[in-house]
Amino acid sequence: MAVISDQERSSSIFPVKTTGGQERTVATFVANRAVQKKKPIFSVLALDTWKGYVLFEAPNSQVVDESIQGFKHVRSKIPGMMQYSDIEKFLVTKSMVAELNEGDTVEIVAGPFKTMRAKITRVEKEKQEITVSLLDTAFALPITIDATYVKIVERAKPEPPK
Repeated sequence: MAVISDQERSSSIFPVKTTGGQERTVATFVANRAVQKKKPIFSVLALDTWKGYVLFEAPNSQVVDESIQGFKHVRSKIPGMMQYSDIEKFLVTKSMVAELNEGDTVEIVAGPFKTMRAKITRVEKEKQEITVSLLDTAFALPITIDATYVKIVERAKPEPPK
């Protein structure tokens, strides 16, 4: 059983600006440097959605400053710190099928029916699949596709109670 010290409990997240496209290089380099010099950097996060930034979890700003010092792809450390709630949405992935409902209008973004609009007729949450009826065709053509192949264009309007 690991004992967590008070210092580890009071860590903060510090953003660092990097050269675009070099986020993973910076993350790997700083993580290796922190291990070699026994710096208390607890985690390093390079998100694909945040170009030009790497996040470091450390007890204070000085530890991050010392770890990034002298690396050519590091532009600057952003003043201040971030809260866990600011990045939580990037760490927890939601299933696309959980957001889809029957009657929603979607656009197909991958596969042979790419760019076509369709209406959802059935949602199979266990298989992560949906059955849709294409709207852009002369006749109703139901097809079953992976739920990740669509983006929601319009939500179904809820039926009024009778």
